Amino acid sequence: MNITESLLSGSWLWMANILYVSGLLLAVWRSPWRVISANRGLQHLFFGATVLLLLMWSMRAGISPGLSIHFLGVTALTLILGWDLAILSASLVLLGMTLLGKESWQGFAVNGLCLVIIPAFLSHAIHQLVDKKLPKNFFIYLFLCGFLGSSVVIAVSGLMMSVVLWLDGVYPWSKITQEYVNYLPLIMFPEGLMNGILMTGIMVFYPDWIRTFNARLYIDEQ
Repeated sequence: MNITESLLSGSWLWMANILYVSGLLLAVWRSPWRVISANRGLQHLFFGATVLLLLMWSMRAGISPGLSIHFLGVTALTLILGWDLAILSASLVLLGMTLLGKESWQGFAVNGLCLVIIPAFLSHAIHQLVDKKLPKNFFIYLFLCGFLGSSVVIAVSGLMMSVVLWLDGVYPWSKITQEYVNYLPLIMFPEGLMNGILMTGIMVFYPDWIRTFNARLYIDEQ
């Protein structure tokens, strides 16, 4: 879901601006800039992931403005790059989509909050919970953080945007339910499967690419 036109009132936009900018500034502050500047491979990984996410977000379907559906991919991005770099990467994607005319400038902060900040922090929280409470196991990490985690993240992201549109009076809840909420369960499994397959391939062949994955703990010591 996304805000593609001037759908929201000023109060919601101001609140979204404050929350999104705060999250973005925190990501900028916490990002490992020295490592990035010294590691050309990490730079290629960052920009490659950004381009891939841009292509993913450009494929969407929907009827009414603000009620379109597309793959999110932020969970895999967060697991690979970390929440800070994931926020920067996804924000660049949102900027690219806006420059291409797929999103509106007025809805940039709302989209950034619901499609970038909340998914990245939620993906990070799920990973932290799994990492602290459960054994270091390849399949636990893959299923709970990659597959199940991404399914939960896209559901929460979509519901957050739905609630915002409903509370602001943009659409009645019945219309939001009919055109979007009813389809959330259908997109949750493909989102989880897509993130799971992507993470499986990288974990097997390029585990060093994943910032949140320690191959020694999850594989070698099992």
